Amino acid sequence: MKVLLSADHAGMTLRNEVKDLLEEMGIEYEDAGCSCETSVDYPDYALPAAERVAKGEFDRGILICGTGIGMSISANKVKGIRCALAHDVYSAKLTRHHNDANMLAMGERVIGPGPAREIAKAFLETEYDGGRHANRVKKITDYEEEHN
Repeated sequence: MKVLLSADHAGMTLRNEVKDLLEEMGIEYEDAGCSCETSVDYPDYALPAAERVAKGEFDRGILICGTGIGMSISANKVKGIRCALAHDVYSAKLTRHHNDANMLAMGERVIGPGPAREIAKAFLETEYDGGRHANRVKKITDYEEEHN
């Protein structure tokens, strides 16, 4: 698995925790996030990251900002991206099981380092169930095809 990690200025500390986790798990990753504490615009980091995941350069992506909301909204504008905002392990697992989410968004101002590591780990280790969920995901991708 290859993961693209990105964060704006408000997600840098949590991003570093996730980097440590990826290294511990032996997962190949690229950090495409902000490297300064000066305020930046989250779409400038979420959109290019989402485009690279959508192109297949990476299997999954993890985005971090203050709340995770802006990153998630931005990433979901990219065709082929299903970015889920998750602040608990249950949601992270279910978005993989049921939605085949390929990106995860988290908020540094919402959760701490321990929960973020657990959430990211759950997202990365959980497989898509397919089955009855495949038709639902197909409806989303069909809509994207028809309207983009």
